[in-house]
Amino acid sequence: MAEAVVKDAGAAPELAPPQHVAIIMDGNGRWANSRGGSRSDGHRAGTQNLRTVVETFSRHGVGYLTLYAFSTENWRRPGHEVRVLFDLLREVIIREVRDLHDSGVKIRHLGRLDRLSDELQTLVRQSMELTRHNTGITLSVAFDYGGRDEILNAVRGIVADGVPLEDVTHELLERYLHTRDLPDPDLIIRTAGEMRLSNFLLWQSAYAEFYTTDVLWPDFGEHEALAALSAYGQRRRRFGRAPAESRH
Repeated sequence: MAEAVVKDAGAAPELAPPQHVAIIMDGNGRWANSRGGSRSDGHRAGTQNLRTVVETFSRHGVGYLTLYAFSTENWRRPGHEVRVLFDLLREVIIREVRDLHDSGVKIRHLGRLDRLSDELQTLVRQSMELTRHNTGITLSVAFDYGGRDEILNAVRGIVADGVPLEDVTHELLERYLHTRDLPDPDLIIRTAGEMRLSNFLLWQSAYAEFYTTDVLWPDFGEHEALAALSAYGQRRRRFGRAPAESRH
């Protein structure tokens, strides 16, 4: 599939690696269906490439990686599928966090915690506490996350704190977001050929580059990650400026 943002004609100096990559992980169900399995099989397969993806982006200079694992809208899925996704979160934390910690990865959670089980809340908090002093790539997992809810809750927080209207700025609102200590994403990747944000990082993605691939998430590995970085490197980022004014 053609990339969502068309490259400019003519040669251009390659951009430095993106500081922050965010991924909308899509295609687990289609991956399973193509192999005669269940959606649960697809979701489980979609956790097996986690370490490879983290290591690849880290090795190529990415400082922040955010994975969209469960949206606020995913509660509408069948109950058994939701339970599988929650069980997988528990399994991944237990299986991966120690090795990620040993590799210097810092783990973050984006979204609501209050709707998770007490056990899951404890595991999430423990993983963040264990890794909070690490200085390697920051891995943020967006679980029970929705961009609209995030913005709405930020506005509610500002109102609750009694902030005068004239003091409400972009910078102030950003301090009320889940991502308040993260840079905005430079590159958003979506797998499985879809071309929408699906309520992901709506505020933060205002000037992100978008890259889509037909590869289904369980098959997204080192080769696909490098292809996305290579495509990003050929983009011209203008941030609203005219072409002659743009800088790399």
